[in-house]
Amino acid sequence: MEKNKINHPNHYTCHEHECIDEMIAMFGIDDTIAFCRLNAWKYRYRAGEKGSDEEDMKKADWYISKLMELKRRKHGIESGC
Repeated sequence: MEKNKINHPNHYTCHEHECIDEMIAMFGIDDTIAFCRLNAWKYRYRAGEKGSDEEDMKKADWYISKLMELKRRKHGIESGC
């Protein structure tokens, strides 16, 4: 499976700014966090019913990672492990 299909699909990067970055600019961080939470749930819920189970789970993971990143940004917490 092509990694770009998960992390940066062509249909979300075909404009000047990536879709998720425009969402943050247009709707704010709180609404984008909510969007990420809901999309993660959606991909886990439908996993395997529309396309590849593996791809849906990886998309859900991407949205969870983005949600966590945005929460850290909102609260001024540095990312690190």
